[in-house]
Amino acid sequence: MAQLIRINTREKTHTSEFPSDELTALGGRGLTSKIVLDEVPATCHALGRDNKLVIAPGLLSGTPATNSGRLSVGAKSPLTGGIKESNAGGTVSQKLARLGIKVLVLEDRPRAIDDWSVVVVTKEGVRMESAGAYAGMGTNKIIAGLQEKYGDKTGVMCIGPAGEQRLTAASIQVADPSGRPGRAAGRGGLGAVLGSKGIKAIVVDDQGADKVAIADLDAFKTANRAWAKLITEHPVSGQALGEYGTAVLVNIINNAGALPTQNFRSGHFDHAEDISGETLNALLKQRKGIVREGCHPGCVIKCSQCYNDKDGKVITSGFEYETIWAFGAHTLIHDLDDIARLDALCDDAGVDTIDTGVALGIAMEAGILDWGDSKKAIELVSKIGTDDPMGRILGSGAAFAGQAFGVDRVPVVKKQAIPAYDPRAVKGVGITYATSPHGADHTSGYAVTANILGVGGSVDPLKKDGQIDLSKNLQIATAAIDATGLCLFVAFPVLDSENGVPLIVDMINAQYGLSLTPDDVVSLGISILENENKFNRMAGLTEKEDHLPEMFLENLKPHDVTWDFSSEELQQAKVSA
Repeated sequence: MAQLIRINTREKTHTSEFPSDELTALGGRGLTSKIVLDEVPATCHALGRDNKLVIAPGLLSGTPATNSGRLSVGAKSPLTGGIKESNAGGTVSQKLARLGIKVLVLEDRPRAIDDWSVVVVTKEGVRMESAGAYAGMGTNKIIAGLQEKYGDKTGVMCIGPAGEQRLTAASIQVADPSGRPGRAAGRGGLGAVLGSKGIKAIVVDDQGADKVAIADLDAFKTANRAWAKLITEHPVSGQALGEYGTAVLVNIINNAGALPTQNFRSGHFDHAEDISGETLNALLKQRKGIVREGCHPGCVIKCSQCYNDKDGKVITSGFEYETIWAFGAHTLIHDLDDIARLDALCDDAGVDTIDTGVALGIAMEAGILDWGDSKKAIELVSKIGTDDPMGRILGSGAAFAGQAFGVDRVPVVKKQAIPAYDPRAVKGVGITYATSPHGADHTSGYAVTANILGVGGSVDPLKKDGQIDLSKNLQIATAAIDATGLCLFVAFPVLDSENGVPLIVDMINAQYGLSLTPDDVVSLGISILENENKFNRMAGLTEKEDHLPEMFLENLKPHDVTWDFSSEELQQAKVSA
């Protein structure tokens, strides 16, 4: 049976236990949110002794299941004040699962604020070692140093200087299969929670580990072959994402009039082509970068890439749509090389690119720098993780930047920055922003599918009709997918095929020897959201936090639309016990 490992970061000890039957049935986000609900006092300080950081592979992680290498990290968020699950690729999830570890729970905090440790997880057990030599380092040097010491095949997750400073936009960077810090548990400030525990990094070495046990291997293989075929034959997951990366969305969302431009003043960016997936693809090929690669082993979508400068030197990897938007259309910057440099700075310092990019736009709003000034932007973002006050402001995210700069145009929900789709022109995702327990988060219920892409049906993005049910159902489905360890992008073929959910169920049943039905998957998603919303209520978050800022009552060009949902309507999209 897989183990639950508790690490006491004050005493530098650990214990191992078999999880309860209730926890054994969960994985990924289902497991992190349940443990946070049950064990973390909802009103505690997120950086205090009572918060816990919970790390869990998904139900299918560690198996050959296609695209099953995602990792869930959960805690009370220092950014939103509510519950948070942040999801990352890399190799840690699969390695933990192969070691028979169902979940890691980091508890308490060190007596000294600068007492840094590395947690090392191997087949022989768990140990903590001093990380003083890595204090102050960026994530590139940390990962390189740790893989040189412990082996280049080890999985690494770590914080940069932003996490050491407990900044509320701090991320946890997870090494990709090539050892680059391009995968992140980015949102909600969970890097600050890891920093509060005095943990600079977690190293996972699965050498010598047995394969994950599968009760019915033949049935599993049959289901997985059909599952891989379903993913690779879909036009989005099998073609567009691999060729152009997630930046394929730039032109699509811009043409839909929903690309937030100059801090959500317009839905159209005149220079969208300069930062588009098509331009990115052309530059990757011209400069001999990596056009497509997986963020974890077993990925067949391969929407990640490695971006080089004009001299062929690597600038960044995992260069995604939301990052390109946040430092691009949002700020009016359209030099893709400079946007890549901003991404690289965030990865190395260990901060969320969405909240940092939106904070940078707020600095432009305040006149700290001019709109579109990419060179000044690089100068300011490079201060994150230093003692410079500007770095601490930008590294604390958009809501804090708005307060620091005295700006009232601050696009956040529950203090988390709104991502790259204007909610007035993609109303379904606006419902998700307002009602997700995690704050503004497009991945919590990606209504862009039916609103813009025509995946899983079609719902007019500019009208209210059908949006509440669309967002609610997607939030339920997403929570269930996050529990499996599957990449969220499998939702594209799943939504378009009646075989999608049954194949996921078939793989889970074959692995564990169960007889679940698709209805059980829906029930799992509902229970996760019930747990998360229950925690938030106990933390003091009410219906007042389930709304968009008043700036979205403004008319949005080119469609002349506004945000027009009442609080009563929004509550219909929430799943509460």
